[in-house]
Amino acid sequence: MIHARSIVQRLKLFNQDREPERLALKYKAMNKDAFAFFRGSCHLFYEDWPKDSPLDATPAAWICGDLHLENFGCYKGDNRLVYFDINDFDESLLAPASWDITRLLTSLWVAGDTLELDPPQTQELCQVFLNAYTAELLAGKARWIERATAEGMIRKLLKNLKKRSRQEYIASRTEYDGKELLIDGKRTLEADGKSVKKVKALLDKFAQTKENPHFFKVLSIARRIAGISSLGLERYVILVEGKGGEGGHYLLDLKYQPGSSLRPYASLPQPVWVSEANRVLAWQKRGQAIAPAFLSPILYKGKAYILRELMPTTYSLCLEDWDGKLSRLEKVLNAMGKLVAWSHLRGSGRQGSAIADEWIEFARRVDWHKPLLDYAQTYALQVRKDWKAFTVAYEHGEFRE
Repeated sequence: MIHARSIVQRLKLFNQDREPERLALKYKAMNKDAFAFFRGSCHLFYEDWPKDSPLDATPAAWICGDLHLENFGCYKGDNRLVYFDINDFDESLLAPASWDITRLLTSLWVAGDTLELDPPQTQELCQVFLNAYTAELLAGKARWIERATAEGMIRKLLKNLKKRSRQEYIASRTEYDGKELLIDGKRTLEADGKSVKKVKALLDKFAQTKENPHFFKVLSIARRIAGISSLGLERYVILVEGKGGEGGHYLLDLKYQPGSSLRPYASLPQPVWVSEANRVLAWQKRGQAIAPAFLSPILYKGKAYILRELMPTTYSLCLEDWDGKLSRLEKVLNAMGKLVAWSHLRGSGRQGSAIADEWIEFARRVDWHKPLLDYAQTYALQVRKDWKAFTVAYEHGEFRE
């Protein structure tokens, strides 16, 4: 983990092609705490991952790549049922399973201060995650989490979200000022005229491939500010005609998809994809029990985008609500361990990944638990050190354009 470049240089180099205004928002978010910094700097984790390490002696998996505590949430599937699952596959590729496992464990150690956990509690939660992950691999069968099968904080979240309708959600995000529709208080043209023209052309081209092109008639477009890691990339929220009338409109999310930041560090041979959007969606459709509605790749003038529906059910857990009751977090980490195992199992035997028998054999031994736990705890200290160096540089204006 020794680099000739400083944290400032490494971050600037990685983000150099991003849109300045939204990149400034990313750096501001990363300045908040070490966990936000960790979420916004996935590439650092893999730059620092030891090459030719015994830690890589785990089955080849189609991994999420940017697995952390807030990369799980609720969404409505294309079957219109609501699920709790891993919800971001932008960094996905074929790699040792240890990459996903250790990044999740590291995120728990990094988030310990925010969640007000002491080291023994964090260690216990890490073991809960590993035990659940291992048990599901041994079972060798992928399942899913919905309201009927959820427990604790996840069940409460799913139950509360069931009461929220798409119409109410859209009404809370949009308004009409007498001249045009606004999204999140922003006028269409504030997304910038050139971008509006491009997005309309892009979506119109996509609509022509559908049975009902009028469904995708654009009513309004705004730039979308969401997450941390992807801030600075092109992203839009689009209000479309849908089924017609105020209650029939739909909100869509359109995001530019660059390559995975893990790719330079992956030693396993990767498939050749039509586009980076096809890579992400191929694995998302495999890794999740049910894919979200309208999940589609769009190619436009050599650039790849991902289109999906925005719904009131796209929410993450607020882990701070554990309220000092460790059993609440134990149920959450137990669920996360299962979800990661199920995701890895769904990719079994696909384009170079391990088959189910290899996963079961891997789970029969637990000699890999301690090395991954030790690395995660140690690397979390490095993350906090890097975050402190970042905050000093940020306060001194190093990240101002």
